[in-house]
Order: sequence, then structure tokens, then C-alpha cells
Amino acid sequence: MDGRDAVTHPAEVDVAVVGAGVVGLGIAWEAACSGRRVVVVDPAPGTGASFAAAGMLAAVSEYHYQEEDLLGLTLESARLWPGFARPLGTEAGNLSTPTLCVAGDAADRQALADLRAVQEAHGLGVRPLTVREARSLEPMLAPAIAGAFEITADHQVDPRRLVAAILARLGTGAVIRQRAESLVWAGDGARVVGVRLADGSELRAGETIVANGLGARELAGLPVPLPLRPVYGDILRLRVPESLRPLVTATVRGLVRGKPVYLVPRADGTLVIGATQREDGSDAVSAGGVYELLRDAQALVPAVAELELYETTARARPGTPDNAPLLGRVAARWAPGAADDGGAPPHAQDVAGLIVATGFFRHGVLLTPAAARICVDLLDGRADERWHAFRPDRFARVPHETHASYGRTA
Repeated sequence: MDGRDAVTHPAEVDVAVVGAGVVGLGIAWEAACSGRRVVVVDPAPGTGASFAAAGMLAAVSEYHYQEEDLLGLTLESARLWPGFARPLGTEAGNLSTPTLCVAGDAADRQALADLRAVQEAHGLGVRPLTVREARSLEPMLAPAIAGAFEITADHQVDPRRLVAAILARLGTGAVIRQRAESLVWAGDGARVVGVRLADGSELRAGETIVANGLGARELAGLPVPLPLRPVYGDILRLRVPESLRPLVTATVRGLVRGKPVYLVPRADGTLVIGATQREDGSDAVSAGGVYELLRDAQALVPAVAELELYETTARARPGTPDNAPLLGRVAARWAPGAADDGGAPPHAQDVAGLIVATGFFRHGVLLTPAAARICVDLLDGRADERWHAFRPDRFARVPHETHASYGRTA
């Protein structure tokens, strides 16, 4: 699909994707490759959480205890990544370099050993290393590190390059640089038929996919509330002088005095260090966060002190109550009087013309191919029961009728 094939605003298209971060663009790209006419709506594509993200494809090293449903989704997405990236070529910055998990001291070593035991119990491939073996793989690691293991299945991609590559292939005519204000509903209130834009015009679409991260909370006309919260993070970018290249070749994920830190080397000689995690409501870069990241990165790779710090960024990632995405179709309304027994309440028929894909928290880049595949399957009328646990309406317990007064058309 290129700009000559896309219809600009206002238009009637097969699919309108609200949000041009990595997830939204990945969905748009997959839908366009399926032969559909796609338009993406976003006032500033690729400038949200995707702009800050390090791009670790870390299904194994990001696994957290008791997140088995999410583990299945992340592993599936990791499996899909090579095929998803192949048509985009090297422009997307996809690298198959491994990940080294490193302990700063003896207590960190025990914490990593506990994590490794959980990973191995789930059949995830990890390879224990002695300190000498780790430093033979990455000579710039500090001599004082206390332990390490290698994960060959965890790789990386450059989200900024990925965004640029997809935008170039979609074409400028396929992007409407406006804010989507509300969903537009058919007159009978049973189907979403597009979105209303900031200039008051409407973009009509056979299917609308809401994939604008935290911005989804502000989209009027949703049939259920989306329980999203901002989780802020500071992330640093540094240049490695020629004399120190390569500083590291693998992604280094470490624990230093119990705090996580990661170093992601880019092919262009830069290094990404991240990331803090805070829910203080501030999108400003934290001086304390920058200090802690540099301090802990240097504890693992002392030569970090000799690099040029050229960018500090803070962005909010969209979190949910269970830290899993809101992904799928949405029920029209919840049955009245349903018992709140902790399970999913009974629901009526799904709203036609609407899919939600947000709340990816720390897994947005990794889960992009899976989100894209799931959304296109839903467009094709297929629903995989494996992913039912991520329905966007799983937290709803009461009817949410706010859509009735927004964007309804005759």
C-alpha cells in the first residue's frame, strides 16, 4: 500500500487505526498487507512511548512470576517477529543479538538465580555462565560482577527506525495527522462506523481499531471504560566513541543492589540505557532517575562513564490492573445483575466494527506482531480462544452506556 492507493481525509476505508505508535502502525501494516484500505489517525506519529522505548524483544527475560497467560502471548509474538520484520528489511533495525543477564553482587546473583529457576521451570532457554565466561563474551563487563546467564532467544529492534519504516511503506496519504475525538456509532447503536476527528469531520470505516495507548482513555464513545494508568520511565541515549566500540555486543540486563537496569547497543554505535519505573504523574525527566541509571550501568560496564550522554527522555507507558494488554473486541453491554465473582461476567454480542489494542505496558514493541496478527484475524472473523484472557472488557462489571450520546449517525 502506498500513498497513491490510500484515501485521505475525509474518507471511507476498510480499517481506521487510531494511534500511530509501534503497536498501531504494526496493526495498520498487517491490515494493509492483507489487502485492506487502511488509514491511521494520529496528530504526531511515533512520538509517544514508542519514541522512548529501547525495543527489547525479551519474552524470556521480561517474564514475571504468575504471568503465564501473558507469557504465552509474548512467546507467540517473539516467534512471529522474524516474519513480521522481514518485509521491512534492515531499515527496522531488527538485530538477533542475545541478552546477558548480569548480577552486580551476591544478593543480586541469588535474585537472578531465583528468576532463572522460574524461567527454566517454564521451559525457557537460559544458559548459566561463569563470570569468566561472561567477560569473555563481553570484555567490557566489570570484573566485580557476581554472576551471569545468557538468553539467546531475546533480541532487539530499534522502535524509531521501525516506526519510520512502516510509515514510509504506508505512505503519507494513509496517515491523518489529527486527534480522534470520538467513535461514531450507527443510528441503532449496535455498530461503530468510524471516528470523529478534531476538525469535526468524520472518517468512516468498516472497522475501527483503538490503539492509541493512554490516549484511548480520552476517546469518547467507548462502550466500556478502559482502566489504563500511566507508568512513567526515564531512558538515556549515549554515543560510544570509536575507541570503545563495540562497548557491548549483547543486550545487558542487570540487577544492581536489587534494581534493574539494561544497556541496549545499537548498530550505529549508540547505547540505550533504561529504564526507571514510577507512577508519580510527571512526564518530566527525573534527575534522580538519570543519576541512578548511569550509576548502575557503570557498575556493570564501567566504561559507560566515558560515553557522551546526548538524550534523556521520559514517557508514560499504558499500564492495566493486571499489567496485560486490552486486546480484542468489546461486548455491547454487560448483562444486568451479573454476579461479581471475580470471573468475567456474561456479555452480549460483541460490538461490530470495533477492536481495542492498548495497555501493552512494558511489552508494546515485543507484542506488536502478535497484536497485529490477532487484530487481522478478528477482521477476518476468526477469534483465537488462547487470547480471550486479554479482552478489553474483562474488568467491566456494570453497563457503560456513554457511547449513546457520542458520534451517533442517522
